[in-house]
Amino acid sequence: MYSMTGYGKGEYRENGVELTVEVRSVNNRYLDVAVKCPRAFLSEEESIRALVRESLSRGHIDVFVNFTDGREQEKSLFLDKNIARSYYSVKEELLKEFPKLSDDANVSFFMRLPDVVRPLEAGSADEVLKGALKTALKNALEAHAAMRKAEGERLKEDLIAHMKVIERLRDDIAKRAPAIAEEYRKKLTERISDFLGGKVDETRILTEAALFADKCSIDEELTRLSSHITEFYAICKSDRVGRKLDFLIQEFNRECNTVCSKSNDGKITACALEMKNEIEKVREQVQNLE
Repeated sequence: MYSMTGYGKGEYRENGVELTVEVRSVNNRYLDVAVKCPRAFLSEEESIRALVRESLSRGHIDVFVNFTDGREQEKSLFLDKNIARSYYSVKEELLKEFPKLSDDANVSFFMRLPDVVRPLEAGSADEVLKGALKTALKNALEAHAAMRKAEGERLKEDLIAHMKVIERLRDDIAKRAPAIAEEYRKKLTERISDFLGGKVDETRILTEAALFADKCSIDEELTRLSSHITEFYAICKSDRVGRKLDFLIQEFNRECNTVCSKSNDGKITACALEMKNEIEKVREQVQNLE
């Protein structure tokens, strides 16, 4: 069982290349991958997403890539002619506006102006950088998975604890349910006896009690709840269970609501409401699972 929330970091440090990949994830209904990387790795964004999809099935994932390339390489400079022309144009306007100013602008002066001459931006990553990225990303995803797994196991323990309470409440309701019809029959007999001065039509009483029992019967709901509880424990043995449990909890809620609506007994209603509270706790935790 995996949580959707986690963090992992992977590094590559060899031959002057230092590259770091960080992976962070939070809850999301679907898989949403956001990649933030230097320009040199823009062409690798899809391959990054592909590797992430192999490791995760849902959640909002942020991938951060940072690197420094200390390898000895020929450095190139870029002359931005447009910026240089703008500076020159401004200089000419100043001379026209203030003719007494001396013109001491030379080539060295223009080269020192901001952004006129700057290092040429690196192009796409070469094979060394691509290999470093892949290695660091895999390490980050492994660390990320380990953290999500540990958190998932803690969530699993909490979910099972809540399900044990739901199971107990279901059993309490099942024990109480058969007595409702008999209690109703006794109360009905007493009321009719008091009203008619001791004259009671036993056949009519039994018919009314049978109709009441049929109307308030929750046997099917209790059977389905037992089936859902068994299915819950079976699903919890898998790794990626979020969507399955999310659907199953909806079924739990449906059966519990029906028990509440059909019940004509305070004790059963109290148990069902407590069960709804536990189901809601499970539902909240399930939203954190992949």
